[in-house]
Amino acid sequence: MRATVAKRRPAGAGRSPRGLPGYPGQVVLVLQGGGALGAYQGGVYEALHDAGVEPHWVIGTSIGAVNGALIAGNLPQHRVARLTDFWRRVEIEVPDSGSPDWLGLGHFWANLRTVSTGIPGFFAPNPAALLGTQVNVGVERASYYCTQALRTTLAELIDFESLTAQAPRLTVGAVNVQSGALHYFDTRATALGVEHIMASGALPPAFPAIRVAEGCYWDGGVYSNTPIEVVLNSNPRRDSLIFAVNVWHQSGPLPETIAQVLGRQKDIQYASRADSHIANEKQIHHLRHVIRKLYAEIPSARRDDPDVRALGAWGCSTTMHVAHLLAPRLAGEDETKDIDFTSTGVATRWHAGYADTERMLAAAPWDAPFDPLAGIIEHRL
Repeated sequence: MRATVAKRRPAGAGRSPRGLPGYPGQVVLVLQGGGALGAYQGGVYEALHDAGVEPHWVIGTSIGAVNGALIAGNLPQHRVARLTDFWRRVEIEVPDSGSPDWLGLGHFWANLRTVSTGIPGFFAPNPAALLGTQVNVGVERASYYCTQALRTTLAELIDFESLTAQAPRLTVGAVNVQSGALHYFDTRATALGVEHIMASGALPPAFPAIRVAEGCYWDGGVYSNTPIEVVLNSNPRRDSLIFAVNVWHQSGPLPETIAQVLGRQKDIQYASRADSHIANEKQIHHLRHVIRKLYAEIPSARRDDPDVRALGAWGCSTTMHVAHLLAPRLAGEDETKDIDFTSTGVATRWHAGYADTERMLAAAPWDAPFDPLAGIIEHRL
């Protein structure tokens, strides 16, 4: 029988944590890009769903955009099933040989199969690539793989009427190939279709650029793989509890082999300055709180002055709690971990996401006292 994500849920899956506290503002789910590592995000959402916590806003890049669209593009009662269905379609069943991995090859043969034949329901080798890298095939065919299968899968699993209803709101990041500018497609601004989701996941040179209206777009991870700045810079600002779900490790041990160097380089590249984004925004939000406090000290008669009101408008009282969830490193993983679509890899990461989210919800660190001048408060497991 085919192994599935659902059959390997951790003990206790489906039970909501008891004594669940209230939440400080809108719930925002921010999903990083990372290919097969995105299975962790499926577990995170399932745990939130089982606890009765549905996001008001989902922001994603690459596989995070795919997971985000499966969440925002379905009614709450169908979301876990659609996520599970997607990951079942793309996972590769690898029988357990029962023997030790003496050569340290891990999932080498499964990954080789992925590279050579693609992933059913996701991508397949592009015949045009056989013509050579210098042959002009056009921007929408200049890639090693075709993603028509993903287009079909998304069309089958996403209810675009639900997506248009903006419950929750969805934002996905992509890079304009010509301008090099990062662009966020948002259901508040336009009706999103399959092409917008695919554009966010069109990582070159593996996948081709996707045309949206008059422009061609690549994976948002080319520019920034952690789209948390969207909610931190949102206007108007709102009190928020942000579940920042990352799958790449910004920090890590010193690599001592070439394979470890390749893996560490990938982690650094795709962690994409998440910590620096938040550090900068912490300073900005702190200053906004200071401005608000100073404005409150100005005599009411002076507040009627247009210039004073304009300056006071830079202040705010919003508080954003950032709950960090980070996919664990798995034993034996290497620089190819983002194409580890093996059933064991998918299930292990899914379960880790579920367990980590249960722990975060049970701890509820956002209920603890905090500095009232701090506009952004971070929480880590």
